[in-house]
Amino acid sequence: MKEIQEYEKDIASIRTIMERSAKFISLSGLSGVLAGIYALTGATIAYFTIHYPISPINYRTYSLQTPEALSKLVLIATIVLIASITTGLWLSSKKAKKHGLKLWTATSKRLLFNMAIPLVAGGIFILIMLYTGHFGLAAPACLIFYGLALIQGSINTFDEIRYLGFCEIILGLISASLPGFGLIFWTIGFGVLHIIYGAIMYNKYDK
Repeated sequence: MKEIQEYEKDIASIRTIMERSAKFISLSGLSGVLAGIYALTGATIAYFTIHYPISPINYRTYSLQTPEALSKLVLIATIVLIASITTGLWLSSKKAKKHGLKLWTATSKRLLFNMAIPLVAGGIFILIMLYTGHFGLAAPACLIFYGLALIQGSINTFDEIRYLGFCEIILGLISASLPGFGLIFWTIGFGVLHIIYGAIMYNKYDK
């Protein structure tokens, strides 16, 4: 009986070691919550930049064509992105140290590479759309390419990332059919969903 229990412990240890070597498990759920809060803050600022005093619920029948407003939106999105990445790296580094792991490993490199492909391609595609005046599809494209990046990256990290990616893609496709509500869908995708996902990940893996 003792031998069986020892074998089970050995198998569990081997499984843990294999998981650590194959998947990036230092991803912090709290970083997802904070990224969602950053996105909600950015969306609020964006609302007062492009919508106010018009309600964001009302369908926009006009296009965003002023260079000043567009540059402000790009700046807001860039600040949100930088803040989210910085926070994610910091919290993931702390989690890695807590569990005696290294943050920059072959697995994290694969994760970064797999996610970078759709993110870079999507970023260039969105810039082209903005340059050519297709402003209504910018928000849906952000959601769709981000969802693709999450699904691609889920191979090297927690499976829950994949489900978040599917949600982002579905939300992006709905947003594409309702381009006037881009800000609302962007807020839900990058704000609300991130907070929900981050809270689930924190309760499941960080505690």
